[in-house]
Amino acid sequence: MGGFSGDQSLTPSVDSGQARLKELGYKQELKRDLSSGLLNFAISFSIISVLTGITTTYNTGLRFGGTVTLVYGWFVAGVFTMCVGLSMAEICSSYPTSGGLYYWSAMLAGPRWAPLASWLTGWCMLLSLSEIIYLKATRLSKFWAVTASVDFSLAQLIQVIVLLSTGGKTAEGVVVLMILIPVVSTERATTKFVFTNFNTDNGLGITSYAYIFVLGLLMSQYTITGYDASAHMTEETIDADKNGPKGIISAIGISILFGWGYILGISYAVTDIPYLLSETNNSGGYAIAEIFYLAFKSRFGSGTGGIVCLGIVAVAVFFCGMSSVTSNSRMAYAFRDGAMPLSPLWHKVNSREVPNAGLALCFHIVLYGPHRKPLSSLGSIVAFQAMVSIATIGLYIAHASTIFLRVTLSRKTFVAGPFSLGRYGMVVGWVAVIWVATISVLFSLPVAYPITAETLNYTPVAVAGLLAIILSYWLISARHWFTGPVSNILS
Repeated sequence: MGGFSGDQSLTPSVDSGQARLKELGYKQELKRDLSSGLLNFAISFSIISVLTGITTTYNTGLRFGGTVTLVYGWFVAGVFTMCVGLSMAEICSSYPTSGGLYYWSAMLAGPRWAPLASWLTGWCMLLSLSEIIYLKATRLSKFWAVTASVDFSLAQLIQVIVLLSTGGKTAEGVVVLMILIPVVSTERATTKFVFTNFNTDNGLGITSYAYIFVLGLLMSQYTITGYDASAHMTEETIDADKNGPKGIISAIGISILFGWGYILGISYAVTDIPYLLSETNNSGGYAIAEIFYLAFKSRFGSGTGGIVCLGIVAVAVFFCGMSSVTSNSRMAYAFRDGAMPLSPLWHKVNSREVPNAGLALCFHIVLYGPHRKPLSSLGSIVAFQAMVSIATIGLYIAHASTIFLRVTLSRKTFVAGPFSLGRYGMVVGWVAVIWVATISVLFSLPVAYPITAETLNYTPVAVAGLLAIILSYWLISARHWFTGPVSNILS
């Protein structure tokens, strides 16, 4: 049977995560002060951020299938994502290092393929996560500018004040909105509408029910990302070989429950899908912003309350962004083996045992990186769908490739840690790999017909291009000097 095994011959005074890190060849450099699985979980939960992910891509689900895709598609994506998470949690328990998938892929691939596996996985992770942070933050800023017109510096100050006063309890925001919006709204959808209405009026020439449904799944799959942060924080977590896996699994599970509640609550305020998606409405076609605005305007004659609700989402975006930068900085720190240019610099820690340089690097990439182009300049639904698909597929390819190594090359040599799926590990792992392969195809399908240069989904081209660049760098240069994860404990 799967689950957590008992303590493995360690004395009570020895932290099991730190002991395991030493066995893996690394000395303790970061401050190990996340004293419980709850704190490790909080990082991943903040990055998944159902408020951020659902709010920024609600239009996708509403356009492709409506409330049926939103309500049922969330659970479809959630169940299969849990399979991915369970497999990752098992590997995390065996290899609790901040490198996460970068390190895992090297260990699972074996000596011959370790350098290439860790090179591909590490770069896919870094680039995809940076793109997801950008999409979530920028997409929200569009309707925030439309509805509030708040100066950015003032908004930052407000967000920091709220962060300090709430302790980052983003779950409270989900509960407030999922209850408040349908209660305040004077026009509510019927339960039959919420659970049975299938929207085929997408305006993009797609009429097949199955096709529409799978396109709408992108909202759910995109939202439930970032739970690998629990692995990246393991070198700072007490008993990381136990609490790291707990963080991954609980972040996914609790996000599924809270996310479904949020979707359900908001969907009860959906009565006119074409109007919510119309660019002529008050929010320029941003469905959730319009739902919030109309709910309060219909009840109180003013949409100000809806703008305040958007402020709650903005705070969640802030938490999501800061947690993501924290997680990514640990990835940059873990590339201590020369995978990134100036690796020794990003690996340095300050007197407080925090990778300051890596943190600054990730923060500046998110703020000023060349990929930061306003989404309004993309000009179409097709372009936004492609960007979301690229980020989602790129990230899940990194997840699935590592799990694939676990169920193939290392199926007979893998030694589980305290958390083990037991005899179910192979089955769950293959389900995870097949699911990622499936969505990689589905999210690459055209999202508008007839297919032209303007409506073509460039996702497969972009993903292939990304992999080609990473692989080309490997063939031209990196294969001559990069050897994969290297121990920093001197013999």
